Amino acid sequence: MDQPPAEGLERVIGFWGGFALIVGITIGSGVFRKPYTLAVDVGDPVSILGLWVGFGLVSLFGALAIAELSSMLPHTGGVYVYLRAAYGDAAAFVFGWLYLLVATPAAIGALAVFFAELLLGLLGRDSGQTSASLLGGIAGAAILGLTIVNVLGSRLGSAVQTLLTTIKVAALAALILASFSLGGGSFAHLAPAPGGPRNLGSGVASVIWAYDGWIAVSMIAGEIVAAERLMRRIIVAGMLTIVALYVAANVGYFYAMPVEVMARQTAGVPQRILGELLGRVGATLIGAAILCSVFGALNGNILAKPRVVYALARDGLTFSFLGRAHPRWATPHAAILIQSAAALVLVALLRDFDRLTTYFVVVEWCALLFAVAAVLVLRRRLPDAPRTFRTPGYPWVPLLFLAGTSVGLVAIVRGELARDVPNYSPLWGLVLAAAAFPVYHVWKRLAGRAP
Repeated sequence: MDQPPAEGLERVIGFWGGFALIVGITIGSGVFRKPYTLAVDVGDPVSILGLWVGFGLVSLFGALAIAELSSMLPHTGGVYVYLRAAYGDAAAFVFGWLYLLVATPAAIGALAVFFAELLLGLLGRDSGQTSASLLGGIAGAAILGLTIVNVLGSRLGSAVQTLLTTIKVAALAALILASFSLGGGSFAHLAPAPGGPRNLGSGVASVIWAYDGWIAVSMIAGEIVAAERLMRRIIVAGMLTIVALYVAANVGYFYAMPVEVMARQTAGVPQRILGELLGRVGATLIGAAILCSVFGALNGNILAKPRVVYALARDGLTFSFLGRAHPRWATPHAAILIQSAAALVLVALLRDFDRLTTYFVVVEWCALLFAVAAVLVLRRRLPDAPRTFRTPGYPWVPLLFLAGTSVGLVAIVRGELARDVPNYSPLWGLVLAAAAFPVYHVWKRLAGRAP
């Protein structure tokens, strides 16, 4: 039997649980919600598919680098652990700060609100005409329910994640088949648009949001059985599955309808496809599947991301009570409860899903630049450390991730600032990240004075 590791959490999650987590968190709202946005903002099938393939490869390159780090440092906290080993306490604290104040509450809050909108849509209610209190109440109930599930144990949370991931992957596969089954479908719909692409920055933001989430599996490495062996298999198999599903789904969307028709589907491209094939029943079924997909992504975020704050506290870099494992359920219950409470506050304040997700993407992927670069740093600093997996194509694979992500982030920020009403939220997120450095030094000084 696997004994609990030093960080106090039990190793109870196997390959399929970890695979379900990486697929379940990553495949959430993006592949279902963003095709309409991409059709409106970019308008060119070739460019849109290029973004899906290009950033799928970028994400895969990043995942391969993280697989090496996770095999070398298979501990709870994931990226936080790698940043601390490569750059020291200050950089690790900044990452934990971001997850406490930006990433986790923003992702959980946004997904919960989208879940509430989908549920109301299935019930025949227009979310735009629904009171904010009802929308917030449904979102809050989803967060509270999944918080309780994940406080009660990683095994239960992982089991829920596996079930929901099975549903969403099956639904996405059925949607792909349905797309290629429509009578009016044609590969001619994939031809380049005469005017070329429009706002590529917005398109990059949409695609990166859809791919975001693959890093979360590294945060539960301390609860993976035989993590030094399984983590690389989970990450690589998960990313290959995600990229294949995303590209196949988008080829299917364009086969089913031209981009100009897609740009008019305000109720959702998948709903239109299944509605044409199976009528109202088909639209309802795919709506329910998307609901499960978003619910699974929400559960995965609540399950994995509080582990960063937990690890931060275990290392004495924030309040100690956030680093306590529950004596009965062996879960980081305090970290889960605190971050879920922050998400509930965000739900009460949330007004714009797309703006919040852009804010989240820019800040988190800036942090991922440093996380993947840690492979380069630790190859030099710890050349003899045991690595059961080494990044193939080193150093070009991590360098390509760094280059591709940097170009994408610059495009996003430029696109947001070029809007008729500029969106400065990504810049404010980066300012908040930078503020963590002086906070760290204040915390370190205060902690040094404690008896």
